[in-house]
Amino acid sequence: MDLVRAIADLKKERNAVILAHYYQDSQIQDVADFIGDSLQLAQEAKRTDAEVILFAGVHFMAETAKIVNPTRRVLLPDLEAGCSLAQSCPADQLAAYRQLHPEYTVVSYVNTTAAVKALSDICCTSSNAEKVVRSIPADQPILFVPDRNLGAWVQKQTGRAMKMWQGSCIVHETFSERRLLALKEENPNAAVLAHPECEPQVLRHADFIGSTAALLKQVTARPEQAFIIATEPGIIHQMQKLAPAKKFIPAPPEGNCACNECPYMKRNTLEKVWLALRDMAPEITLPEEIRTRALVPIERMLALG
Repeated sequence: MDLVRAIADLKKERNAVILAHYYQDSQIQDVADFIGDSLQLAQEAKRTDAEVILFAGVHFMAETAKIVNPTRRVLLPDLEAGCSLAQSCPADQLAAYRQLHPEYTVVSYVNTTAAVKALSDICCTSSNAEKVVRSIPADQPILFVPDRNLGAWVQKQTGRAMKMWQGSCIVHETFSERRLLALKEENPNAAVLAHPECEPQVLRHADFIGSTAALLKQVTARPEQAFIIATEPGIIHQMQKLAPAKKFIPAPPEGNCACNECPYMKRNTLEKVWLALRDMAPEITLPEEIRTRALVPIERMLALG
């Protein structure tokens, strides 16, 4: 409670806003001013008039906040809070591919570095990936980076052939089809809610597939009283708040480990949030040339709504 009070005092003193992703620890979610998925957080970062944005998420999210609102100071509690998807698509490799294949329209998932966004034609999130792909003329070949699983799901929804970069999320690829089926047998009345970053063999057993924000809406929209959640279990905190009488079961990984938790998201702690506001560091900075180029595909995405 002392930390919670200290954070509240520093927010006021710094004229700061805390934006948190659904995958953050529940303690961090509870001190945040706004909680959302990648699209919601990008929109909120753009519209805020706070002088300081503390981003409780991972590095690419904080970069996106700086890209869309460059006059604000953007803090990230732990600079090592990265992303396996962002790491899977180095900017130099994408630049080399674009040079060899200039005919491709590059759709980059928001889970990429600013340098990769700067090389892209349009960005997307899991909330709007289908809409983004449908917005591209049918005669334009598409390279979808970096998540092959999200890309495959979008391809299935749209019927649009796309070239896939071979990246994946270390959390969403760990869910076990075998153990999910066993869990469904134990809970036959539970609905399976899955994020499209999951592998196809897991998605085929889902009752609903969507972004974290879309999954959250399902817990009140659907009649089931129990849900198996195939995404990072941090979102269950908000699900329980929305539907306290319902049961939420994290989908199991293949091994007996906490592999269904994102190790990068969990690098942020309540103490690190307090320290970042106290010290005004670590701060996200970007070369202006990269920032302005990366802004173009993000604005194209945001313009689609």
